[in-house]
This record gives sequence, C-alpha cells and structure tokens, in this order.
Amino acid sequence: MSRNSLNPTMLPSRDDDVLRAVEDLLMARLPAGWAVDLELAPRVGNAVADGQLTITSPAGERAVLFAEAKVSFPPREVKELVRRAKRLMVDVDESAQERTAPLLAARFLSPRVRDLLVKSDTNYADATGNLRISIPRPGLFIETQGASRDPVPEKRATQSLRGPSAARTIRALWEARPPVGIRELADDSGLSPGTVSKIVNLLRRENIVDPERGPVESVDRAALLERWAEDYSFTGQNSTALFLEPRSLDALLEKLKEASFDYAVTGSLAARLVDEYAEAKLAMIYVDDIQRAAREMRLTPVASGGNVLLAEPFDPIAFENRWDRDGVAYANLAQVVADLLRSPGRGPEEGEQLLKTLTATDRA
Repeated sequence: MSRNSLNPTMLPSRDDDVLRAVEDLLMARLPAGWAVDLELAPRVGNAVADGQLTITSPAGERAVLFAEAKVSFPPREVKELVRRAKRLMVDVDESAQERTAPLLAARFLSPRVRDLLVKSDTNYADATGNLRISIPRPGLFIETQGASRDPVPEKRATQSLRGPSAARTIRALWEARPPVGIRELADDSGLSPGTVSKIVNLLRRENIVDPERGPVESVDRAALLERWAEDYSFTGQNSTALFLEPRSLDALLEKLKEASFDYAVTGSLAARLVDEYAEAKLAMIYVDDIQRAAREMRLTPVASGGNVLLAEPFDPIAFENRWDRDGVAYANLAQVVADLLRSPGRGPEEGEQLLKTLTATDRA
C-alpha cells in the first residue's frame, strides 16, 4: 500500500514521513520525463528547512521548493508557517530562476487551510492526495483532490458545524459587530454560553474569529459562511419534498402573498433580489408544514423535474430575521448563502457571488 493511502494506520505520523509521502505523491502525478528529488533538513544560509524538493523537467530545467512540514496544524498557524518558508528563499544559493513559491505539507490539509495557502501564493500537499503545485519555470501546474475530512481527526469536544446550535451561533456571529462577548452571543442565539464557547473555539482553531480567547475581536464573515456550508446542507439537514408549479415561479410568488402558513423564500429567488442572475429555475422555500403548504398552493408532487423544493427547517432559526419585498417574505441573507452553497444546479455559484456582494465592504 502506498504512503498516501487513506488507511489511517498507514498515514504518516512524523514530519519526515509527511515529506516522503509528498515525494511519492508528486512522482505519481508528474508528467512523463519529469523527476523529483527530496532532501531532508537542508541547510539554507543560517537556517535549516524541513525539506527541499527539486523538480526537474525533461529539458533539464529545475525548480526548487522549500518545504515546511508538520503532521498537522490548524489554520491559525498558516501565516507564521508561510512566513517562515518564504524567509528561507532569501539566502538560497540557487538562481532566482530556479526558486519558486514554498510548499507546506501535512498529513491532512483542511479546505480552509488550502484556501488560505492559495491566497498566500503557497504550494501545498498532503498525504491524502490534496495537492497544488504552481511553478512558472519550468511551466508546471498540478492540482488534485484528496480527502475532504481528516482521516485521523484530533479528539475535540466540537469538530463539526452541523446542527441547530452551530447554525444559531454562526447566524449570531454574522449579525454581530465585534468586539462581542460570548455571553452576548449566547443571548442573541438563545443558547448557553458553554455551547457558544465550544463552537467559537472551533472557529478560532479555523482562524475565522480572533483572538484565541476572550471576546470575539473580529470575524472573517465570508469564511464563516463558507465553513458552515462544509458541514451544512439544505437537502441533507432539512426535510424536503419536490413539487411542480405548472404556471411559473412568478405565479408561485403571487400565491405566497396570500399564504396562511409560515414560510421564508430562500435560494435563487431570494438571491436575485440582491444580485443579477440568470432566470431562477428552482424555488426553495422553508415552510412550517410541507403538505399543508403544497395543498394551499396547489402544487403537484413529483419525483423529478420539479421547480419547487419545499423544506421543513432543521431549526426555527430559518424563519428568524426575515425580510419582505413586495409582500413576499424572504429568509435572512446569511441563511440564503448557506442554502445556495450546498444546493443543486447553479446554486453554489450563485451562493459565492451573493457572499462576495454581502462582504464586499468588510475589508474596506
């Protein structure tokens, strides 16, 4: 079995083994005629790198990647590890043509860590097969997907943002204006301070909220909803049923203006009121009772090919902080983003665009 197998008992347990697994991974994915050579603990000026990977093209051109390797590390350590790896390039003997962006390697790199590394112009690799190498000279770009979850997760009280408590804490953080304390977030979310603290601590490990303890001083609001969507799914956590509105979605909205049931429109029909999108093909609507709502709106149940997806929500928070437009009630925009990011069809693309619009002024 290869070193990059997903069998937890075969995954590397030491930093050096991580680099050896990365060498194997690269050798298996490089085009024919390319070669890779690993040197452990090379001296670079007055420092020592964890490893040096030299990639050679069929024409003999070389690229040198200095690697920082750890069995595991949280997102909050990414900035320092990248700084340390890039500092090694200052004293390297190789010519500037051979030097390239450094590489961070681990047994497993979470989607959040990989995103941070791309934004910092840093190559990455993990032993499960997540790999992104971008070398301008000689021209080489490789990107592959490995595991989306850690095969050997650390034992922590809270590891997931799935469920009502996580949703309520995230929605409270989205609306908050830091600095904000745990007790204030607990009051806003209707949860106990202990529950909120556990979820905030997970977000601190993911480098989404700061600092490490005490009141929340800042929130990366875009990363907050993207991280929630990794664990949350509209169709996975809500009870849903598919129906057909034989006339049009505009006709459906007219029916909602007279609805006697509790509801909140989410998905594309809500997002299009904030951003310009192609014509919505699917209506996603939270309702308090699917069968009652379907009868009242005279919808036809279908197994496929429907244009209305009704959902009884995983938690009443789906109905909270709604907004109104032309007599129709829409879900809170943070909820709309999360629902779109894990919805069918074009939903994820629309969710990303809506999120960019909603957070465009956060760093202004």
